[in-house]
Amino acid sequence: MKRFELAFALFQVPLDYLALILAGLTAYSLRFSKLIVAIRPVIFNLPFNKYWPIVFVVAAAWVVIFAFAGLYSLDPNRKLARDFLRLLLACSTGFAGITIYVFFTLQKFDSRFLVLTSWVIAIVYVFLGRLLVRALKTLLFRLGVGLRRVVIIGSAAVTDTIINTFKHSPRLGYLVVGQFNNFSDRTAAELAALTPDEIIFTDPKAHEAETLAAVEYANDHHITFKYSADLFATIASNLSVSTIAGIPIVELRRTRLTGWGRIIKRLVDLIGSLILLIICSPIYLVVYIVILIETGRPIIYKNERVGQYGHKFFTLKFRSMFQKDSTGAQFGSSGEEALEREAELIKTNSVKAGPIYKIQNDPRVTPFGRFIRRWSLDETPQFWNVFIGEMSLVGPRPHQPREVDQYGKPHKIVLAIKPGITGLAQVSGRSDLDFADEMKLDAFYIEHWSLLTDLIILIKTPFVVLSKKGSVV
Repeated sequence: MKRFELAFALFQVPLDYLALILAGLTAYSLRFSKLIVAIRPVIFNLPFNKYWPIVFVVAAAWVVIFAFAGLYSLDPNRKLARDFLRLLLACSTGFAGITIYVFFTLQKFDSRFLVLTSWVIAIVYVFLGRLLVRALKTLLFRLGVGLRRVVIIGSAAVTDTIINTFKHSPRLGYLVVGQFNNFSDRTAAELAALTPDEIIFTDPKAHEAETLAAVEYANDHHITFKYSADLFATIASNLSVSTIAGIPIVELRRTRLTGWGRIIKRLVDLIGSLILLIICSPIYLVVYIVILIETGRPIIYKNERVGQYGHKFFTLKFRSMFQKDSTGAQFGSSGEEALEREAELIKTNSVKAGPIYKIQNDPRVTPFGRFIRRWSLDETPQFWNVFIGEMSLVGPRPHQPREVDQYGKPHKIVLAIKPGITGLAQVSGRSDLDFADEMKLDAFYIEHWSLLTDLIILIKTPFVVLSKKGSVV
């Protein structure tokens, strides 16, 4: 799911909320207008200063009802008529809820006009807001903004149907950049030049090996993979089914962290990292001063790591080693020499086998460095990495490029989401786990993510740190 679509989905929520508030205020204004008062005098006592807080609360409750009604679905192919029916049902549910509340609480409130008018105007305002959003998206798509670059593979009859649908329905936001009859090594080479966002596989008679090769290519290059299939043959986890021109299209998902799951996790990361940065600020000051007194600058160590989709970034850590032993471009030629010394230490002191290393009794670590490593204080600056969107609070730990280069194909699933400060592997053994077990836990987390899982991991993390289980310094 492209950021463009996620941004529009997120924008829809406050827009609906604003429309609902305006509906409530418009209904109140109409009730006190001269025309309506002349027809039916006002006999209830509800001043505006008491009315508007109620509108804000009720509007928020209605947005929740909208969510349960599927009005925030990220399916770009959903029909406007179906959205309207869902809107009508959701607003009617909210209207019924208000009616039941007034009845059972025996409220002294006699304004059926106000409640009924709010219901009607809410439907109109919200629907107009959604028409505006659709019109804006279509305009941007026509201008070539936010289009999903798609390659279609297959010679089946549905191929032409899908291509024509994308061509004549700009609101869907697809740009067909290539079409191939089958998937082969030659196709893979040409795909690299086309840089598609999605691959749609349309040949139901393709050999299983060809289909698996296409899926593997999409996974390795972090491209969305979809295929046309019988709707009743798509019952599996992490699948999303939509319809294009009456043809069921199934999207294979490596993780549930797409669409609203991705938005919610990012919001939690933003709020959580901001709170933790504020809480940790006194600790940062103390650690900064001690490192400065012990070994001088630089205080922050920038370590290159591989993040989501293979993008490289620098994790921020408090420097726990002597300057001459710190690796990386940050330390120039000294960093290159330190890298050679580290390679020797890995051979003699590493307690882990495989691509990932952990050096025990590391002579390069300063006395205070051992302390902050033991309590994981050296990694707390990574809350900033989370805040700016390079990492998440929870996820697979990010590894160095030279480690990732040794990954097997099954291991690259950990690059499907943002790396985390803590994760399922970190609360399940940390350095006591071998590489294979760590990858299995990370893969399980990615495929079965939920907000509750994140919460449990976050709660367990400080207890694991305090127990020092799996700690290597």
